Amino acid sequence: MNKRRYEELKHADHQYLWHPFTQMRAWLDDDPIVIERGEGNYLIDVNGKRYLDGVASLWCNVHGHRKAELDEALSEQSGRIAHSTMLGLSNAPSIELARELISIAPAGLSRVFYSDSGAEAVEVAVRMAAQYWQLTGHPRRKLFLSLAEAYHGDTVGSVSLGYSDPFHRYIRSMLFPVLKADPPHAYRFYRGMSADEADERALQAARELIERNREELAALVIEPLMQGAAGMWAHSARFLRGIAELAQSAGALVIFDEVATGFGRTGKMFASEHAGVVPDLLCLGKGITGGYLPLAATLASEAIFSAFLGEPQEFRAFFYGHTYTGNPLAAAVATANLRIFRDELVVERTQPLSDRMKRGLADRFAAHPHIADVRQWGMMAGVELMDDPPARRAYPYERLTGAKVARAARKGGILIRPLGDVMVFVPPLSITAAEIDLLLDATLEAIDEVVGK
Repeated sequence: MNKRRYEELKHADHQYLWHPFTQMRAWLDDDPIVIERGEGNYLIDVNGKRYLDGVASLWCNVHGHRKAELDEALSEQSGRIAHSTMLGLSNAPSIELARELISIAPAGLSRVFYSDSGAEAVEVAVRMAAQYWQLTGHPRRKLFLSLAEAYHGDTVGSVSLGYSDPFHRYIRSMLFPVLKADPPHAYRFYRGMSADEADERALQAARELIERNREELAALVIEPLMQGAAGMWAHSARFLRGIAELAQSAGALVIFDEVATGFGRTGKMFASEHAGVVPDLLCLGKGITGGYLPLAATLASEAIFSAFLGEPQEFRAFFYGHTYTGNPLAAAVATANLRIFRDELVVERTQPLSDRMKRGLADRFAAHPHIADVRQWGMMAGVELMDDPPARRAYPYERLTGAKVARAARKGGILIRPLGDVMVFVPPLSITAAEIDLLLDATLEAIDEVVGK
């Protein structure tokens, strides 16, 4: 153990860093884990302790850390060029990646616009949709529809689509109004109903909302199958297909935010495939580079792309972009990532693993007296803790029960990050059956330690 080096890094962290989504007063009183390297599905801190990466480094790592093919792609590209702008120029890796993305995307998507993060991919889609309706002579279509408790990122456009009071209360006045439909979440919104009944009730409510605003509706924006940051709220392919068809019947566009659900997370390359729905705009990020580098993409239909074509003096162009748009390093790694998906049959290989996780969740958590709900789609799952589930009595927020469980789980050699009191499991797709058992067992032990059996 290099205690001196750890103390130096901890001091510098406390002296200079400001961490995201973190109450820094508590952080400054804590001894943080400082990660130094990765190996397969494990993170290793500066003291040499190994932890199973239970949330895939915030849902983005796909094939584990230090994947040889991705390392080689990064090294090879850095020997050519690290970056050049896409404003007025192009670069080979971004072209090659766009071709690969379109080849695997739902049929009907034909254009790729790059950005740097998932939030920006959604921001791009929102702006494209808004401008599309202006350019095509429908200026009244300005309203966007999303699901209650949606999370689509933290730029002003994407944050407007969702709302979570702890995240957004201080910037509420900056956000534009958005229509909200309730998801068919039986535990939250449709208590006591079956999944089918909740689907039908939620779709009927969405139908009425869309009908009242059909002439002004610009687009539906939805995380297909799993509302991640809401607390792993799952919905069915039937509901996804139904609400998309309702939006389309009103003439609106459909935007799927697959930043978290894309690239094999739900058991198919893209979650939309479960419902057989092709969106007008598809937002991608996180797993696009296998979790190596910041990159995102918004895929658009040819109809949307064509609306932006015109003479320079018409100002129909899409005036949006960033310095690192289409970065060659990230694009080269992303192309190698897609090659791994194809050559190693990654999506097919994860099916028995997601089945094992499903059985493991049921065996360990379903009957636990402090587990209120268990939700899963593929390799994304959430286990919700409550003080008294039958009475729907949550733990007081100030107890930070979920955070205490995550902290206790470190002793079992795993790293997880809860969403409030929802314990979240989004491991790398390269996780093994034995590691799934470790992840679930260590979490159960931590829950029992913190809240009792």
